[in-house]
Order: sequence, then C-alpha cells, then structure tokens
Amino acid sequence: MTHPRKSLDPVIHAPVRFSIAAALAPVDEADFRTLRDAIEITDSALSKQLALLEQAGYVKVRKAFVGKRARTWLSLTATGREAFTRHLAALRDIAAWQPEPEPEPDPESALEPEE
Repeated sequence: MTHPRKSLDPVIHAPVRFSIAAALAPVDEADFRTLRDAIEITDSALSKQLALLEQAGYVKVRKAFVGKRARTWLSLTATGREAFTRHLAALRDIAAWQPEPEPEPDPESALEPEE
C-alpha cells in the first residue's frame, strides 16, 4: 500500500499557493486585488506565488485596461483545476488513512523446536 501523501501536488501544497487555488476553484475568474484581499497577502508575495502557478500551467493571468488603469484577472486552467482536485483528494485520503494491520503469525506455520 502506498501512503496517500505521495499523491500530494508539490506545486499546490505550499499554503499560499493552496489558498490561491482554493480561492480560484469556485469562480471563473478573480481580479488580483480581490484575490489578494481574500487570502490576506501582500501584492509582491501574491505575484511571486502566481508566477510559480502560471509557470506550472495551473493559473492563467489576463491583463487589460479598465479606463486608464491596468487590471489583472486570474483563473485556474483546466490543468490547475485537475491538480487542485487531485490534491484535495490526497488530503482527504491522508486524513482518513488507516494503516493496514500487520497480519498475525499463523501458529500452525511456526516451526516446532526439535528435541
């Protein structure tokens, strides 16, 4: 039996990146400021973590102007959603994991001492 921790995604596992994926999972798209405020992180820390998620192909970053202001929208890619779903399943499996008990030795198969 393989321990379920081996199914954890190392990219999503970091607490901030996990929080980003969790915040983006239920929505089609979120703007940078809303995401930053939701997960209570600084702009620079969010940018750094988003770059790692984007590099892994988990997050899509869309930039546009609203009036004269630049705005950034973020969304999970299909790959990111699948990775987040697998990671959540692994966490649930870890929480529910019960090691298989070792089989008790069969007394009949034990060798009898010689006289």
